[in-house]
Amino acid sequence: MTRSIYHYRHMEGSQMTNFGFVIDNRTCIGCHACTVACKSEHDVPIGVNRTHVKYIEKGTYPDSTREFSVHRCNHCEDSPCTTICPTTALFNRSDGIVDFDNDRCIGCKSCMQACPYDALYIDPDNGTAAKCNYCAHRIEHSYEPACVIVCPTESIVSGDLDDPESKIAQIVSTQNTTVRKPDSGAKPNVFYIEASEEMLDPSATEVTASGMWTEQAFGVGHFAKYAETRLEEADTTSMIVQLALEKKAKQSAPRDQAIIRDVMERLAEDPSDAKRSYDQPSKGVLWGWEVTTYIWTKGISSGTYAIAIISMLLGLVEMTDSLWAATIGIGILFLAITGLLLVMDLDRPERFLYVLLRPNWDSWLVKGAFILSGYGTILAASAAVLILDLDRSLLTYLAILGFPLAILTGVYTAWLLMQAKGRSWSEDSLLPAKFLIETLVIGTAVFVPIATNDPVAIGIGVLTLTAVLMHDNTLVKKPQMEPLL
Repeated sequence: MTRSIYHYRHMEGSQMTNFGFVIDNRTCIGCHACTVACKSEHDVPIGVNRTHVKYIEKGTYPDSTREFSVHRCNHCEDSPCTTICPTTALFNRSDGIVDFDNDRCIGCKSCMQACPYDALYIDPDNGTAAKCNYCAHRIEHSYEPACVIVCPTESIVSGDLDDPESKIAQIVSTQNTTVRKPDSGAKPNVFYIEASEEMLDPSATEVTASGMWTEQAFGVGHFAKYAETRLEEADTTSMIVQLALEKKAKQSAPRDQAIIRDVMERLAEDPSDAKRSYDQPSKGVLWGWEVTTYIWTKGISSGTYAIAIISMLLGLVEMTDSLWAATIGIGILFLAITGLLLVMDLDRPERFLYVLLRPNWDSWLVKGAFILSGYGTILAASAAVLILDLDRSLLTYLAILGFPLAILTGVYTAWLLMQAKGRSWSEDSLLPAKFLIETLVIGTAVFVPIATNDPVAIGIGVLTLTAVLMHDNTLVKKPQMEPLL
């Protein structure tokens, strides 16, 4: 590849570079050379992929057709993953590449929920997020991405979308190209030539078989069922693919020849029976019982305090020392459980303070962390008033700050979920209102029994809390089972 296409034009004082891909579905043969090359170049563990080939079959034999398409990170102009990432571990480079920093990642999996293209995974070896980074280390030395180099049919085209003289810019401007999920608003920079509706729409097809890639692993991070160490082969041992790769090797630069030869060796390792499913392994539920329970526990903490303040202001109850102590005690206990659950959900829990120390203020996970901290401070100060037997009017003054913080504690998760553009949460504009109602319902179910000590109220409260927990479980898990590929 000549340097003219990949050299950074902004370094020459001109406009900035904007890298992207074109995938030609007319010529892709589903050989998986790109997948293997990517794994080799980046030492990607078994069970996860940065790039993969999806295939679909249409029609009825003998009038059936098969279509292949390469899927990976779309290096979006308005990337949801960088917005939701709490520690800027994911970031947009000046050349349009969406890159990541392993040293900042806490393994919260928010980026995976935000990505409409299911392009991210949790590395099972280090517990941090990873994805296609456009082989940035190669681009910086004027090499093409590894997947482009090995493609025997040259179905993957890379380059500068903003350079009118580049091959990729000419393709996009002169041919009928499409993108996946344009309604997401992410503005993807991966374009497809003659991709069918069934290929682009994840709900149009179902996975009907298993194979080399789908059987590798289910789930991610500490939810993953790790794959067995095996390398069964798919339809990648055909002679035509081998010959095409050999031809490419002869025409490529020395460094690229080494990559191609490595891919060829891997493709020829095991002539086992063909596998005919190329779909990405299912990542399963990313946010499990920890997140479900965290929503519930923070609702108990914030809702109980909020209902106590409302009841006091409306003159419905007299806030005695014992009632204050119960309210504040429940608030502190369940807020502490909430924090513990949030840390437990991380795949790098030892880095949980990065949310506060390396914040990305666009992320509602960061805003939520500071809201929780502020609300916790109010509860601690209120407890100190009781313990140190200070003027009880201080509790009322603290409530002026505590009440809005309690409401925000109960509601902020709605805005976090709405940043998850890959899930249907983002389409529910009423989600904040629903979280507010849930917070007040939970608070009532807890505060009324402790204020009245009525057995009937206690029974109704227990039933209400159980129902809310079941609702939260559905709210969290159901959208995560929606197909993204």
